Amino acid sequence: MLEYLRNAADKPVAKALMFVLIFSFVGWGAAEWIFGGASSDTSLVHVGSADVSLQQFNNEKSIQLAAMSKEEQRASYTDPKKAAALTNSVISKLTTNQLALNRAKDLGFYVSDKRIAEEIKKDPQFQVNGQFQPWFFDMVLQNSGVNEKDVINSLRGRVLSSMALGAINVSLPVPQFAVDAAYNARYTKRDIKYSTVKFSDYKVDEPNEEQLKVYYSSHPTIVPETRSVSYVFLGADNSKPDEYDAGYKKMQEIEDMIISGDGMKAAADKGKAKYVTIEKIARGAKISDKVLTDDLVAKLFSMESGSESELIELKDGFIILRVDEIVAEHNAEYKDVKKSLVDGWKKSEQRKKAYEKANEKLIAVNKGESIKDSKSVSVSRTEGAPLEVLNVAFAGKNGENAIAEDGSAFYVVSIGKDTMPASDKTKKASLRKELEKMSTRFVQDDYTRFLKREYPVKINERNYEKFIAK
Repeated sequence: MLEYLRNAADKPVAKALMFVLIFSFVGWGAAEWIFGGASSDTSLVHVGSADVSLQQFNNEKSIQLAAMSKEEQRASYTDPKKAAALTNSVISKLTTNQLALNRAKDLGFYVSDKRIAEEIKKDPQFQVNGQFQPWFFDMVLQNSGVNEKDVINSLRGRVLSSMALGAINVSLPVPQFAVDAAYNARYTKRDIKYSTVKFSDYKVDEPNEEQLKVYYSSHPTIVPETRSVSYVFLGADNSKPDEYDAGYKKMQEIEDMIISGDGMKAAADKGKAKYVTIEKIARGAKISDKVLTDDLVAKLFSMESGSESELIELKDGFIILRVDEIVAEHNAEYKDVKKSLVDGWKKSEQRKKAYEKANEKLIAVNKGESIKDSKSVSVSRTEGAPLEVLNVAFAGKNGENAIAEDGSAFYVVSIGKDTMPASDKTKKASLRKELEKMSTRFVQDDYTRFLKREYPVKINERNYEKFIAK
């Protein structure tokens, strides 16, 4: 065939055949090597017109892993929650840096090679006994899996980011009147009187069938979604390479059996693994099973009924999950919750009677009468009375009256005068620092929102799912 094409390269038939062959390769995914890689996309996050690449992600991840202890590194591979936290940390840092780099570029900032050399020499991770050592620099790079160009680009980005963001990291001065206002608001005390009307002070008879059904219709009991699940678990100490390899190979064999049509229990028995079934797991509920961590339960609730998971590596072995049955969230039948409705109905009736009494007291105090069985206290915004009473006391004005509720009682509150706090220099100094931090954070958050408006951030979902979330 090739000889024929060489001899008849100028013939129309040969040209047509070459055309078909080329685009067959394109259809097979060979476009990258035919057209010099023009179709390759290595972007992970789009930040304005710039991209954060998969290579940048891998480099930054290597740097963060190199700064961890061996235990932390192992956990980042075996613990899904810590692995996700590492991924989020890397993407967040790279995205923030790129936002700042975009801004630095628009502002015309520049970092010289001399500045980069100084930054490398000052970096503690490249020093031995406080001094920069070229051999140690090379060793750190080799262990981290990055090259000198990667480090230079990273440092240049860090310096440019500090130029773009440096001004907003400076503590902002807070005027004295703002400190005084915040101090007075926090430490002012208010005199109040309040009377408590407890629900439990009122007795009610047992409800009849009709009353319970009316209560049931307006207070439906929601039965949360539950899932009956099963799993195959093979124990192994994955910190030991030989044990890991042996366990992984055996678990792959079990996985192949399941894919071939064997039931999970049959496959587990053949592979001498542990098979467990659990009935009706509710989302967020604690279970006694020691193998199913919160992350694995979350995984089960992301799967469809009748489906098995891929082979999952754990710190102490391997597992394959299966969702056997899903019972969707639904309203409980009246007959199933009848007994539990009685207490709810009684409390509802007690609450009605308590509210009637509290309202009578409020009407009386609004007419100028004294609140009976009241308590006179001086309260701050955080102490001196139940929280609901404090909220009402400081939400209203002096001389006003109101009702508060906390789920077990009503409170009739009469608001009195304020007592201003004595000046305390130590407390004001502490409050000033707190306000300065808050002000700085507000500016940082506002500037970050500005950068995201200028340079919209968008995850490349295709590459993320393919290379990061796999």
